[in-house]
Amino acid sequence: MTKFFPAMAFALLAATSLSTAALARPPISPERLSQDVKILASEEFQGRAPGTEGETITLNWLVKQLETIGLEPAGPGGQWMQDVPLVRTQVQPGAMQASLNGKVIPLAQGKEVFVSTVRPVDRVTIDNAPMVFMGYGVTAPEQGWDDFKGVDLKGKIAVFLVNDPDFEATEADDAAGKFGNRRMTYYGRWTYKFEEAARRGAIGALIVHDTPGAGYDWKTVIAPGGENYDLADVPADQRILLQGWLEGAAAARLFANAGEDLAALRVKARQKDFHPVPLKGATFSADIPVQHTRVMSRNVLAKIPGKSRPDEEILYGVHWDAHGIGAPAADGSTVRAGANDDALGVAALLEIARALKAGPQPERTVTFGFWTAEERGLLGSEAYADAIASRAGKIVANIDIDIMNTGGPARDVLLVGHGQNELEDDLARFAAAQGRTVTPEALPERGLFYRADHLPFARRGVPTLLFMAISGAPDLVDGGRAAGEAWLKAYMACYHQTCDRWTPELDFRGAADDVALAYEIGRDLANSDRWPQWKPGSEFGGIRAQSATGK
Repeated sequence: MTKFFPAMAFALLAATSLSTAALARPPISPERLSQDVKILASEEFQGRAPGTEGETITLNWLVKQLETIGLEPAGPGGQWMQDVPLVRTQVQPGAMQASLNGKVIPLAQGKEVFVSTVRPVDRVTIDNAPMVFMGYGVTAPEQGWDDFKGVDLKGKIAVFLVNDPDFEATEADDAAGKFGNRRMTYYGRWTYKFEEAARRGAIGALIVHDTPGAGYDWKTVIAPGGENYDLADVPADQRILLQGWLEGAAAARLFANAGEDLAALRVKARQKDFHPVPLKGATFSADIPVQHTRVMSRNVLAKIPGKSRPDEEILYGVHWDAHGIGAPAADGSTVRAGANDDALGVAALLEIARALKAGPQPERTVTFGFWTAEERGLLGSEAYADAIASRAGKIVANIDIDIMNTGGPARDVLLVGHGQNELEDDLARFAAAQGRTVTPEALPERGLFYRADHLPFARRGVPTLLFMAISGAPDLVDGGRAAGEAWLKAYMACYHQTCDRWTPELDFRGAADDVALAYEIGRDLANSDRWPQWKPGSEFGGIRAQSATGK
């Protein structure tokens, strides 16, 4: 990793082929990015967990910065903050089992299954609920695809496959090419499957885990330890009582004991005529105590009002939260400070705000959202998106920043969600002006496009652009793609760990280049009359067509 010496930053860039473009870029300061990250990731901020003293310290600091820059509050009632009531749940040791034609098979938490709940209940009790295999659990009218076929799931346990119907499809399968091929669509996300199960009245839902389809191994699945978060006061019928995963080998054994071949059913689930399969003689029971608490957290909202079209809006977003204080790491550290994830995103939005405020007033309003509880399920951004749903058609675009390149200047910028909407064309245009190219994400099957704070806005039809450097290895000016791979590997070893902290070795110049892109794209839209559109085939295009009637 290249060591960053602030005084040498532009001198070093002048030695590269990017020097001319770099000198012409907007005033995004690597030094200020570094300074703000150092503060936000310090011990004083206690890992910025929602509902803790660390949140209070973070929000007070944020508001002070926004006031200093000269922004206006954009929260309800002209306040800086929006309340986001949360519920935290933690399942306790209990009992789970499957009954197969009278034979009882115990299911151990973290071994055969991993479950949690988002309902604020004292106990999860399920008594011999029938189990039904639902394939991939997809309802996609635009593709003429329906895995449910009208089957009644009330009081039942829905069992799903992870990812999309075409993730493993061959040319002989109906699903081939219908769901992005290896690129995951929203239908492949576990959140969608749980939502669909709730809509159908299921009492519980379990997803069969496999590492390629999920994009992570079983250790990652069980890492939360039964803890979950959700927005408070959500009607019970919008959330299933129990949600979780079946370990892959355990699922295959369960299916075999019920007289079914899971491997063969995977193939059948890739066909349009797939019909849900009841697991004959198989029922699921659970008796699990639950601890639950209510937590009040907050989003921070600021704006630069538009001069001529203030009702039309460009929305920038980041999450301010990290993982708080945890068990001691090998070096004894306990603060999971989230320096890159996402203190750097917060610093980036402050830089964009400074640059926009220093220039002419934009024609359209520019709003800055600093979201809570992203690490708990995109909850802060979801709360805001729900609150402004009636005017989603007036939001021109959402630009989200979540994890940036701290390995040094790069010849490219990474694109998450290739083929989704026209903002990626803007990204290519402004990257070219910097002398850079756009590289699509390396592992689209992992569904990163559905795992950050832009998603709640996409789901309401707003075109979105996500900056996320861990979607592939950057092509670094110093060392190329190999150096980018080394940076990515080193960072991922610290992902959500105490070692994601500020150090003098972090090089913020590459991040500053990407922040400049986000600034230029937003400024251009804020001073134009363009309305970026979703591209053909995006699952969000139809939503935009409906919400756009309000423009």
